[in-house]
Amino acid sequence: MARKTKAQALETRHQILDAALAHFSIHGVAATSLADIATAAGVTRGAIYWHFKNKADLLHEIWLRCDAGLDDVDLEYQTKYPGDPLSVVRSMLIYILDATAKDPQRRALMEIIFHKCEFVGEMSTLQDMQQSLLQECYDRIENVLRLCIDAGQLPAGLNTRQAALLMRGYINGMMESWLFNPQSFDLAEDAPQLVDAFLDMLRLSPALITQP
Repeated sequence: MARKTKAQALETRHQILDAALAHFSIHGVAATSLADIATAAGVTRGAIYWHFKNKADLLHEIWLRCDAGLDDVDLEYQTKYPGDPLSVVRSMLIYILDATAKDPQRRALMEIIFHKCEFVGEMSTLQDMQQSLLQECYDRIENVLRLCIDAGQLPAGLNTRQAALLMRGYINGMMESWLFNPQSFDLAEDAPQLVDAFLDMLRLSPALITQP
């Protein structure tokens, strides 16, 4: 019986997250109330407060749920390309752009983050949480870039911190530009070329080489 209750609680949690994602992406975070989310999820506001503190906590959990799938994809590419970290990086970047265009949930999340969320009031706590995740993201990117350097796939003097900053900014910029005007270019189709252009910059740009 306890196992069934736990499963039901998990199902309710996912219903709330799905409803919040849909409402946030259509109406924006500020214009969406917890009552709106409760109605869409078919639960009470009390049920929402049982699982989440507020809208910032909801959006943070949506983000974590989406990113959790990326870990599985990363492991898949590491298995596919053993000893070839640059191919793993390339495949992951292409996947992120492609998924933004094709996966409705990821697209909705990116639309919220880039265009439909103000980090003020109760949402300022989300900004703090995202800043912490962002720092972890930069550290992870640097670690992967160092593996590429060790494998002889990127220059030995590459400034990995600047490269990580550029990578995050470049990918985010492509997603944000496409989400703002999807007719301007085909993000999914252009993803391989866009990623290859960025990797060429890491390989060839003298400005990214740390001076001895």
